Amino acid sequence: MHEKHLIIEEPCEGKLSCTVLKTNGVGDNLVEFNPFTLVLKRVIENPNLYPLILKIDPGSKFTGIALVTNQGNVIWAMELQHRGQQIKDSLTRRRAVRRGRRNRNTRYRQARFLNRKRPHSWLAPSLRHRVLTTQTWVKRLEKFAPIGSIVQELVKFDTQAIQNPEISGTEYQQGTLHGYECREYLLEKWNRQCAYCGIKDVPLEIEHIQPKSKGGSERLSNLCLACHKCNQRKGNQSIKDFLKGKPDVLSRILAQTKVPLKDATSVNSTRWALLRCLKAIGLPVSTGTGGQTKYNRIRFNLTKAHWIDAACVGVVDAIKLVTTKILKAKATGFGGRQRCQTDKFGYPQKHRPLRPILGFCTGDIVSADVPKGKYKGTFTARVCPMSHGYGEFVIDKKRRSIKLEYLRSVHRKDGYHYG
Repeated sequence: MHEKHLIIEEPCEGKLSCTVLKTNGVGDNLVEFNPFTLVLKRVIENPNLYPLILKIDPGSKFTGIALVTNQGNVIWAMELQHRGQQIKDSLTRRRAVRRGRRNRNTRYRQARFLNRKRPHSWLAPSLRHRVLTTQTWVKRLEKFAPIGSIVQELVKFDTQAIQNPEISGTEYQQGTLHGYECREYLLEKWNRQCAYCGIKDVPLEIEHIQPKSKGGSERLSNLCLACHKCNQRKGNQSIKDFLKGKPDVLSRILAQTKVPLKDATSVNSTRWALLRCLKAIGLPVSTGTGGQTKYNRIRFNLTKAHWIDAACVGVVDAIKLVTTKILKAKATGFGGRQRCQTDKFGYPQKHRPLRPILGFCTGDIVSADVPKGKYKGTFTARVCPMSHGYGEFVIDKKRRSIKLEYLRSVHRKDGYHYG
């Protein structure tokens, strides 16, 4: 484990002096391992606390979070990876297992499906997970940092205009998706690469799949991204004539033009629920648009990243990236509540234990101090405890087995994997 340093500013005769605390990450003054947080063992008289701005860039798969000072200095950031698709797959498997069990057994009553009513503002579990995990991290950061306000990107993709842009003319189509919003949508849809040659990290131009000279329209389903060479080489040819020698590329592009708007819909469904949760915390909350975020990022010549997008949310006068090392957290959950594990056919195979083993749970980060034997030494890793008194580790892609009596808990399992 690398050594950690914490620098704390405190007043001294009208000037600021720095106190540097040095620890290996497993000291007694450790509060949280991720995010790394220490508690001082002495009282600092009249500390200088400057309120920070917590900025959030919510997304379907990733959410960017950044702590920014009033001067625009980004002092801490993280990228939170959601597990909405994993939740959906788990619910689908559970439904299949239950349906198979019911079919194998004789029903003694008629099936009922229309006797349930969903409450107001109901969200599916995979969507509610995105809101609750973001809320959890906001509350966690509020304990460790003097947060004065929150800024959320309230992005909205007009899916009706995307699917049916002729619904009320050009004015409605160019509403929220005009300019920056339209280009940002195309970048996400075409994976930020040329639709024809697949090149990345080059300037991309908006290109009409069906040329306007041959009846093509300005609707988003007829737009894609292409590099300058492919755009010039295609000219006003139809897509079938241009790619007549590449049937695989042609079929891929035609299929991607009709790709479902799953990610855009999930963001639209959760944005207001997340805003209500943030307002319930009690801090002042403001919002910004997706086009405003991209404008700020381009204005300050910053690269594309979720945490940088979070720092660019809202009204921004200046941005300075004080740190470039961010915390990456992937939501893994606490494990399924299903104690009886089944195979793919739904038959039981094994049962999970109900309680921790000698105080340790699978996924806990522990510090091991082995005095002798094959694995002599000190290291920190995640543990998988066994009922026979040993715990398994994976270090340097090798599996190790160490007695649990040599372990000391550093960070309890909290449902996230950190990188």
